[in-house]
Amino acid sequence: MAQVPSSRVGGDAVRHGAPGGRRNAPVGRSRRVRPTRLRTVEPVPPTVGREAVGSGPRGPYVRVVKPVIDRLGAAVALVALAPLIGLIALAVRVTLGRPVLYRQRRVGLGGRSFDVYKFRTMRHDRRRHRIPVTHERRTNHKRSDDPRHTRLGRLLREWSLDELPQLWNVLRGEMSLVGPRPELVELVERYEPWQHRRHAVKPGLTGLWQVSARGDGPMQLHCDLDIAYVESVSLRTDLGLLARTIPALLARRGC
Repeated sequence: MAQVPSSRVGGDAVRHGAPGGRRNAPVGRSRRVRPTRLRTVEPVPPTVGREAVGSGPRGPYVRVVKPVIDRLGAAVALVALAPLIGLIALAVRVTLGRPVLYRQRRVGLGGRSFDVYKFRTMRHDRRRHRIPVTHERRTNHKRSDDPRHTRLGRLLREWSLDELPQLWNVLRGEMSLVGPRPELVELVERYEPWQHRRHAVKPGLTGLWQVSARGDGPMQLHCDLDIAYVESVSLRTDLGLLARTIPALLARRGC
């Protein structure tokens, strides 16, 4: 944390007539010098300035109702899906070893970065399967032909099962059930100012882009859809997107 002096002027500056101070103390009279106080300044998130994000929705649904639904929904889902999550964790442990989960920095509400959790789908040794970052990688960072993926990993990614641990992110309040997908930090650093508007709400497990394009189309297109969601977020919108997510998953179109 950066430390900066407060606006209170110390006693030495006052006695010597520093700008903004009081009169000089009378000669011969001692004056107690107050120590300069320090106040903590929060650092600006490195990935995006707050002014680029703009103010987000402030209605009672976004401030009160949506967080309650998110946490309750995530808790119920974690309990209901516990057998499936345990089975996947065991399969990953057998095929890839430890760790079963991996963390990845993504950009969330207000442009702040946080760690998302996923099941591992790739081998450890990336140097043997190095893949250059192409234009396609910048618009869609899920490649079905990535040689680092295991057979199990491709299956998990095809059905978006590798993202089940992100229910924990929702339970922690870092994500929402519905919202723009959290993007990689290195991709957000290439954003144009208007695209940061998508960070005015919490990122979600599913959203308008996921059920509409499902990973197809350029990054600019899905930013348009994400911003459209930001401008129209409501209980009805979220319930509709959750209902449309199931058919999209059954159609095997990856997030």
